[in-house]
Amino acid sequence: MPPRSRRGFGQITKMRSGRYQARYIGPDTALHTAGKTFDAKIDAEGWLSSERRLITDDTWTPPKTRGQYTKLRTFGSFAEDWLLARTLKPRTRDHYRRLLDRVILPTFAEIPIKHITPDTVRTWHTRLGDDTPTLRAHSYSLLRAVLHDAVADEIITVNPCHIRGAGNAKRKHKIKPATLPELTELVAAMPERHKVMTLLAAWCGLRFGELAALRRSDLDLANGVIHIRRGVVRAAGETIEGPPKTDAGIRDVVIPPHLIPAIREHLAANVNGRQGLLFPAADGVGFLQPSSLYGKAPSKRHPAGWGFYGARAAAGRPDLRWHDLRHTGAVLAASTGATLAELMSRLGHSTAGAAMRYQHAAQDRDRVIAGLLSELATRP
Repeated sequence: MPPRSRRGFGQITKMRSGRYQARYIGPDTALHTAGKTFDAKIDAEGWLSSERRLITDDTWTPPKTRGQYTKLRTFGSFAEDWLLARTLKPRTRDHYRRLLDRVILPTFAEIPIKHITPDTVRTWHTRLGDDTPTLRAHSYSLLRAVLHDAVADEIITVNPCHIRGAGNAKRKHKIKPATLPELTELVAAMPERHKVMTLLAAWCGLRFGELAALRRSDLDLANGVIHIRRGVVRAAGETIEGPPKTDAGIRDVVIPPHLIPAIREHLAANVNGRQGLLFPAADGVGFLQPSSLYGKAPSKRHPAGWGFYGARAAAGRPDLRWHDLRHTGAVLAASTGATLAELMSRLGHSTAGAAMRYQHAAQDRDRVIAGLLSELATRP
């Protein structure tokens, strides 16, 4: 985040470009920002002083109602206010902050919003290249969302972002679920304290953040249920525990019965008290970090590797990602004949589109279907 200077009246922020932005809370209790950024901090202070004088003299009106404000309002100024006004999860806010600072603001920060044209957007989008399609799509979607609100605020009349399909990214990594034999080998090669974590990721389709936040009190082994009520995320260099991103993430997941004995053994050997984490960091107290789980891939120095990277190599699946285990769980559930609604509930998805990403035909299930079709054809 750019450094900010707090004052008796208003606030001054030094932008990444080196220029200064000024804002204040007006008599209407709304946040108001200067329609332009300033070369020097003293100029930003001067603008705040003039605004305060208008308030004192009882001649103040909102800056955006003044003709020059709308004409000179830059994208950078508007985007900062747009982000500040949003109620976002910490990880989402951090993601937007990074996209703005690294991808969008270097091009658009000082451009008046009225001067951003479809050609400006298209040129920027083309120069991003196609090496990072997800980053490119997310950046375009964020730019479009900010300018959509500029239209709503009547700063511009039309959103210049209308490149068809630019907000969607084709997945470069084609997910290949682990087979049951591969999963068995993977679990066998995992460190002892992470074996059950791997089983739950695959058979229950849980996210890493959900697994890392699980406590003994979240398990109801008598009824074979896991209560998902929270997760942990990394944002701005911090580990934050909080509720799932959507209401659909709050759910109860039934545990396949064959996992219960292994879970009981894990609890007895590794978990203390009802509030103890199931899969803590090495100190037994803090949240497990991805780097501690992943370990090292096989190399000359570590021929066998260790952690998840070493285990996936031992299973003959060096391409497998941890999140692919969740995909594996979805495919296993789909192979039982689970409906789309049932998959959405089990995986904690709020939209059908999200759950459908995991609906791939498992080869074993397809063979069963083919056999049943033949039975229909030969039935007397």
